[in-house]
Amino acid sequence: MTATATDWVTANQRFLSAALSVLTARLTGDDAESARRERDEARRAMPVPPAVETIGDAFGLSAFERDLVLLCAGVELDTALARACAAAHGKPRRPYVTFGLALATLPDAHWSAITPAAALRTWHLVELAQPDFPTTSPLRVDERILHALTGISYLDPRIAPLATPPPPVRALPDPLVAAADRVAACWSADAGPRTGRRAVRLHGRHRGDRCAVAVAASVGLGLRPVLVRADDLPSVASDRDLMARLCERETVLDGRCWLIEVDDAARLALDFAVRLRAPTVLISREPMPDEDEGLPQIEVAPADPGERRALWRRALDPAPGEWVDRVAAQFDLPLSEVDTLADEVDPADPNAGADLWDACRRRARPALDDLAQRIDTPTGWDDLVLPGPHLRTLREISAQIRHRMTVLADWGFAAQGSRGTGLAALFTGASGTGKTLAAEVLAADLRLDLYRVDLSQVVSKYIGETEKNLRRIFDAAESGGAVLLFDEADALFGKRSEVKDSHDRYANIEVSYLLQRMETYRGLAILTTNLKSALDPAFLRRLRFVVHFPLPDAAARERIWRRMFPPQAPTEGLDPAKLARLNVTGGTIRTVALSAAFLAAEADEPIRMSHVLAATRTEYAKLEKPLADVEVSGWTT
Repeated sequence: MTATATDWVTANQRFLSAALSVLTARLTGDDAESARRERDEARRAMPVPPAVETIGDAFGLSAFERDLVLLCAGVELDTALARACAAAHGKPRRPYVTFGLALATLPDAHWSAITPAAALRTWHLVELAQPDFPTTSPLRVDERILHALTGISYLDPRIAPLATPPPPVRALPDPLVAAADRVAACWSADAGPRTGRRAVRLHGRHRGDRCAVAVAASVGLGLRPVLVRADDLPSVASDRDLMARLCERETVLDGRCWLIEVDDAARLALDFAVRLRAPTVLISREPMPDEDEGLPQIEVAPADPGERRALWRRALDPAPGEWVDRVAAQFDLPLSEVDTLADEVDPADPNAGADLWDACRRRARPALDDLAQRIDTPTGWDDLVLPGPHLRTLREISAQIRHRMTVLADWGFAAQGSRGTGLAALFTGASGTGKTLAAEVLAADLRLDLYRVDLSQVVSKYIGETEKNLRRIFDAAESGGAVLLFDEADALFGKRSEVKDSHDRYANIEVSYLLQRMETYRGLAILTTNLKSALDPAFLRRLRFVVHFPLPDAAARERIWRRMFPPQAPTEGLDPAKLARLNVTGGTIRTVALSAAFLAAEADEPIRMSHVLAATRTEYAKLEKPLADVEVSGWTT
């Protein structure tokens, strides 16, 4: 607290003490003249009005209502005043204020002050302990008002548990400044005689940008933002109404405005906004309907790659060459965080571009970490054993991701429409042929995180839940820092069927929703399946690439065997040419090699053909596949 603020608190408390002495004299019948002189002297010494005056003016209290609030507060603050109340009642055990006592004691008294529609009870400045007996019921000052009268400010305890500190805001880029100005203009405009509301709907792709705009609008008007989740609002209408009055009271007392983040509780949030007559912004990802309430709708529009590139170049001086183009094309992060991420990079460092890329990649991770499984990708192109045409197709996929900025932004292809600007690929083939490994190699080559979507966590028997789960995954992946891997995609992307019952109808809706999201998804999504025929044909049109992973021939199997045992693993007498006679996939080869290594470790021996043979027999038995003599002919037993 500054010295000036401390001086005001001291002066306010002096004035409050003198004002309570005046009230005590009124109750006891003593001469109040000296107390009034002290009160008036304390008031003249204050360059800023005391709290009781600002509160009375803010809530439109009459002189009688203001004195009544002060009288109720005095009972809590001054024992002499409490004793005077008890004496006035003629009962020592009644050291409290009643409305009847106030009517008999205070000047300019009027009955309307105690009605529920009057300011005292509308704003919950005082509370009746027994509302059915308005004149004889004890009157208590609200604790928040009591402390405000003494100059102490804090967020009402009934609101504070629901509030989250809003994120700090640095200097914002021009598009966000423009959106914040529009919010502030709506708040500043006359709300109109019918509603008196000042709520605004704000939507946009990135939570960080939405919140930054709302906070900037608040700060620009000298307001103190409070962030609340719509899901935490009271579900009972009467409780919502009480909270709305308390929030309005905080706006009056402390200049607060209300930022309400909306997820699923849209109707609840809209109802609350209708009740709340204070600067309010409803923050959501998608546009919110307002049910004819006329609330302004403002969009925080996402930046296109060209705009993001300009922001990165401005934040980084000098900009690290082509890395800025790649970052702008790949990562659609909140614009409000560009400067913060740029601070993590030294533009003069030769590795500045790679550092910038990795900083953006780390920033994009949290959104997906709770929705899908991140897979480490310590692999490279040398780990893939595929025919030449297949490898060329995979490298083409990688090239298309790297050159997005050039083709879509600089060459203008993005202007032809937003659909299809992402990249979806289908990897088909038998289990173990390298589909997942290829996805890992692509992610490693692009320096992106690979996330496997767990279909057991996505598909739900409840209507609408599957689409909701998919929406959360695609929305989180829109930042661009990840490759999405849908393993066994036929379980999710299956053919639509003839509608025979409601189950078929909703299953088809799920597939249709997937078709729509695949059309608009701007990142890299990889689908794998060993049942291509089970996929809905409409998906094929939305797939940029379809890569069939064949069963490896003998030459390919030999190459896989040669790469299967790490250099540090002890081996003795392994013959890749003989091992390649096993007619199995690369995935099975890996399983056999790993099992053989454990057998050798248990025997405290180098890995030999005998260990591989034992592991092979176990694997073939698991697969219920006969081991032909020709496959192990010439092996050492």
